[in-house]
Amino acid sequence: MTITAPESYSAGPSSLQETVAPVKLWICPNEDLAPAMAGVLAAHWLDDRERETAARFLFERDRRQYLVAHTLVRRALALEAGLAEAELVIWRSSRGRPFLQPLPGGLPRGGSHLDFNLSHAGGYNLLGIVRRHRIGVDVEGLDRDAQAIETIVRTFAPEEQAWALGGPAGRARDRRVLRLWTLKEAYSKARGLGLGLPFDEFSFTLADDRGVLAFRPPADDRSGRWRFLELEPVPDVLAAVAVPADEQLSPVLQLHRGFPWGRAAPHTIALPEPVGGPPDQGI
Repeated sequence: MTITAPESYSAGPSSLQETVAPVKLWICPNEDLAPAMAGVLAAHWLDDRERETAARFLFERDRRQYLVAHTLVRRALALEAGLAEAELVIWRSSRGRPFLQPLPGGLPRGGSHLDFNLSHAGGYNLLGIVRRHRIGVDVEGLDRDAQAIETIVRTFAPEEQAWALGGPAGRARDRRVLRLWTLKEAYSKARGLGLGLPFDEFSFTLADDRGVLAFRPPADDRSGRWRFLELEPVPDVLAAVAVPADEQLSPVLQLHRGFPWGRAAPHTIALPEPVGGPPDQGI
């Protein structure tokens, strides 16, 4: 596995002192779950709405993507919550963002809140779970065509467009564009707004290799302080994670690979320092 992150640690017990539960991240390729197995799990774990959605896909590859992604969500949430996969009740906000229905008295494995976010692209599924606040994730493959890249760039703030197009044409430029895109997607999904938040109303300043140097939040973000992590979990697959900056949120992320059947030790990654601030303070 290729891990591109500010600081990472070998698999095994964390060398960092954790006071709260770390952010959990799963990267799971579709091929990790055979189609027949995905169908069996879906029949037992998914609710009526999810099964109806899966049945509406015209192409088998799209149905498989949906089944792997949603069985991954239920399996990982079940491990975190201490509930059976079929017992989880997943609702959606008015904007379509899924969330886990709270239980009276809290969850069997502690706490009363689990937030999660899912993204998939190019046969890879990315799932983030956090026990406080919100999380947003996005994954993209470096296989977009030139027209798609051009369309994406037009959604950026002017300073981001200048940076994205300032590199040499080709794969290096595509990487710049998709780094910005994954970060913007992750942030807007963490806010629960998705594409309802115009992408030119906030901006990132990125290091040439990796890392967010600065963040200008949109006007409606009262705090504007966030931690952003960029990853390349496999070659040519870019991922981003966004979580609010909070002293009660662990600065540690645990990266798991594959469908969560066993208890293999994750890779532990230190989250970068917070960036941003209230909009009226600038960057």
